[in-house]
Amino acid sequence: MAIRVLVRLVSLLTMAFLVLPLVVIIGASLTTSKFLAFPPEGLTLRWYEVVISDPTYVASFVTSTLLAAAATLVALLLALPAAIAIARFDFPGKATFSGILLSPLVLPHLVLGAALLQFGAPLGLTRNFTALLVGHVVIITPFILRTVLPLLTQDQRSLEEASRDLGAGPFETFFLVTLPQIRSGVVSGAIFAFITSFINVELSIFNTTGELNTIPVQLFNYVQYSIDPSIAAVSAATILAAVAAIIVIDLTIGLDFLSDND
Repeated sequence: MAIRVLVRLVSLLTMAFLVLPLVVIIGASLTTSKFLAFPPEGLTLRWYEVVISDPTYVASFVTSTLLAAAATLVALLLALPAAIAIARFDFPGKATFSGILLSPLVLPHLVLGAALLQFGAPLGLTRNFTALLVGHVVIITPFILRTVLPLLTQDQRSLEEASRDLGAGPFETFFLVTLPQIRSGVVSGAIFAFITSFINVELSIFNTTGELNTIPVQLFNYVQYSIDPSIAAVSAATILAAVAAIIVIDLTIGLDFLSDND
């Protein structure tokens, strides 16, 4: 009994430790002062109005959202066939192929950003949306690959073979048998990929411009010259958007299936 109480207490303290910074950010975004302060000195939505009325912030939000969505879609189209190839087939260089796909997990994003800037210059693949998209696809594809690969089990392969024996084609087998079995990995990997792309600074900073900016890079540049509650308002808006997205996902498709691998 005492151990159970202790575990619950540690869990609550851990959750409080993780949530407290979010509370501080949201609280600081509501202060009436012209500098970051917590507890807030009064309550106001003024700094949210400042952010919404600033076209650079709005454009950065739009760019980050479109970039993260496009990169996640492309990464899914690349990672799913790659995961199936690695799990289902033996071919020369399989280990090397798998290692190359997973290498962005251990390579610093600063290195990848610098490499993309240097080697993309002769191709005109610098400081534009396409360059950002290529870089983000590289860094988020491993997240989807790692969440999907463990679900491509031998038992599932037997179901795929049974499907083909019953006359189903490869596309029917994939959409009716394989995809439902790996959906938890696909969704969780896509969520991780989207978040990673949306918050990335290190790689993005090499290919952004004054007209093409993501919200993390916009904040990074802004804090070098000014620190006011509008920074907290942007961060709080991002947090609230993430919470809203989770609520929408839970109300539409449910979150419980993410842990259901049956």
